[in-house]
Amino acid sequence: MPPTQRLAELGIILPVPMAPVATYIPVSIAGNLVTVSGQLPAIDGKVAVTGKLGLNVSLEEGQHAARLCLINVLAQLNVTLPNGLASITKIIRLGGFIAATPDFTQHAVVMNGASDLAVAVFGDMGRHARSTIGVSSLPLDAAVEVEGLFYLD
Repeated sequence: MPPTQRLAELGIILPVPMAPVATYIPVSIAGNLVTVSGQLPAIDGKVAVTGKLGLNVSLEEGQHAARLCLINVLAQLNVTLPNGLASITKIIRLGGFIAATPDFTQHAVVMNGASDLAVAVFGDMGRHARSTIGVSSLPLDAAVEVEGLFYLD
């Protein structure tokens, strides 16, 4: 089943991608590899989940933030690639950055919000390698940021 059909079944409409907040491009293509710069948990161009895990953001809110980040990664791909998400044949890697207190240890559980959605949308092609890193802060006080590396057919 095509990714766009899976998104529709999940009730997800890809948003207009958020503009970069600094000097970088959102998507870089080199041969068959596509890198998407870190995306924030934005809705309508505004960060929807701010703060830190372990302080004022719950585990469930963090997972929701990671899911929103991946939706924004997919939105960047959809508008950049000639055939949109149909161009993707494999998610190679996702990287997650979790704004958290020093004693927070559930980073991987938060990042599952993005990883679970990747598999739901792409099936086995969505299974990926992953790094999840706790950080002291993120741009615009976002609670989570997700980046990705994808393979094109």
